[in-house]
Amino acid sequence: QVQLVESGGGLVQAGGSLRLSCAASGSIRSINVMAWYRQAPGKQRELVARITNGGFPSYVDSVKGRFTISRDNAKNTVYLQMNSLKPEDTAVYYCNVDQITTLEGRYEYAHWGQGTQVTVSS
Repeated sequence: QVQLVESGGGLVQAGGSLRLSCAASGSIRSINVMAWYRQAPGKQRELVARITNGGFPSYVDSVKGRFTISRDNAKNTVYLQMNSLKPEDTAVYYCNVDQITTLEGRYEYAHWGQGTQVTVSS
């Protein structure tokens, strides 16, 4: 069973920075895709950034140049560095890991973290 533990959310003023972390644990041999999603009140969950096992990142247009996703494969951890935060970045941020190979050789998909609140005040 793969478990995800997120940390790093909080309240920050516009223009500030936060760094989110998400550590995956369990019977994990490798994780292909690690990503961050967010969901604001009354809106659908959206993909913010994703990064492959090879370290190739991609971002939603609204965060390009401000957010940086990275990962530490040895620790099965993904990070989201968020700079120049705006009030419209306020949301619950969810970690997602996908295409997991377990130590037993099984494949698992789409595990989610519990979510962490990010609030940006104007």
